[in-house]
Amino acid sequence: PDSGFPGLCLNRVLHLLPSLIVLAGIHNMANLNTTAPLTTSATLSFSPTFNDAASEYIFVGRSLSADSIVSKLNCGDACRDIVEAMLSSIDGPGSATTFLPAKVSVVLLPAAANITRNNHPFSPHKLTEALCGLNLDTSGIAKSVQILVLDDEMGRYVVPVATAISRALPLYHSKSSEVSVEVADDAGVSVSFHQGGAMVTDDELYRSATAVSEGVRMAARLGDMPPAELNPDTYSAECRAIASKLKSDGHNVTITETVGDDLKEQGYGGIFGVGQAAAQPPRLVVMSYTPAGESLEHIALCGKGVCYDTGGLSLKPKSGMPGMKHDMGGSAGCLAAFQAAVTLKLPRKLTLVLALVENSINQHALRNDDIITMKSGRTVEINNTD
Repeated sequence: PDSGFPGLCLNRVLHLLPSLIVLAGIHNMANLNTTAPLTTSATLSFSPTFNDAASEYIFVGRSLSADSIVSKLNCGDACRDIVEAMLSSIDGPGSATTFLPAKVSVVLLPAAANITRNNHPFSPHKLTEALCGLNLDTSGIAKSVQILVLDDEMGRYVVPVATAISRALPLYHSKSSEVSVEVADDAGVSVSFHQGGAMVTDDELYRSATAVSEGVRMAARLGDMPPAELNPDTYSAECRAIASKLKSDGHNVTITETVGDDLKEQGYGGIFGVGQAAAQPPRLVVMSYTPAGESLEHIALCGKGVCYDTGGLSLKPKSGMPGMKHDMGGSAGCLAAFQAAVTLKLPRKLTLVLALVENSINQHALRNDDIITMKSGRTVEINNTD
C-alpha cells in the first residue's frame, strides 16, 4: 500500500531488489592477493535516532528548507544565513558543503515533476553519485557521519534510498597500502528518515532498510572481487555461509549443490559445457526458503553466475574482456534479494537457483560445432562459445 508507512514494504522489497542490487557483505572472504591487504570499510546503520554530535552531516531531499536543517543542527539564527546561502547556491539538482563548525552538506535531488516516466521518482542514481562526490566511503571510516533523508513520501522510498546510499559505501578494497587515519570511537555512517515535519520512528521501516542495505553491499562486494578471489568454489562458500547464517537466525532455509561431473550425469549439459574447462568445476546451487504459515505463492529467483567470461574458444577481444568479472552480477543480485526477503520473513516460498561457472580455455573446452544436451533433453549445436 502507498498510504502511510507500508510496514515492511515486503512486496516492494522483493520486486525492487534484483534490479536495484545488480545496478549496485556480510561474510568476509579471505583475500587471496596476499600482497594487498583488505582495508577497513565504513559501517552503515539505519536508526530513528539522530546523532546530534556527529562529525559530519548530510541532508538529502527533493525539496529542502533552511528550517528543517537548522532545527537539526541546533545552531539557531547563527547559521541560518549560511544554510540559506548553501541552498540558494544550488542551481537545480546538486550539492553544497560548508563547516558550522561540523562539516555540513546538502544534496538536492531532482523534483518529482522533473523526472521522466522512465526514471525512479526519487532519483537514487543521483543520490549515489552525490554521496560518492562527497567521499562518503572514506569519511565514514574515520568519523561519524549522520545522513538525514527528508521527504513527504519517505515511507514509499525507503528501499531505493537505502540501496542508493549502500552503493556509495563499497565493502571490498584491495589497495597496495593502508592510509593511516585517526578513527573516532563512533565512526560510521548512520541514516535517519524524516517525513511530514517529524522523524520517522517506525522500527519495521528501518529493519527493511537494513536488510536491503546488507544485501546491496554484499552483492557489490561479490561484483568487485577479482576472478582470482571469486570463482565457483569460493562463490559457493559465500552461498553456504549466507544459508548457514539464515538458518542460525531461525529461518527455514536449505541449500543443495550439484558439482562437476554430477551435472553432466544428471543432464545439465549446458552448465557443465560452459564450465568444463575451468580450474574449478561448475556448480548449480539451489537455496530454498519456506515461511511459517501459509505461503501465498512460490517465487523462483534464477541468476547467471559466470565468475569470469573469457568467451571460451570464441575468445573475446582485448577491449571486450576487461570487466567480465561482472558477468556474475545477476546471480549476486538474486542472492542478495533472497537474503533480504528471508531476513524480512517474506510470506512467500522462495527458490534461488544459481549457475556458477567460469568460461575458460584448456584442452577440455567446449568447441564450436560441438553438440550438447540440455536438461530439457533438447540438443544444441554450438556456433559461438561466447
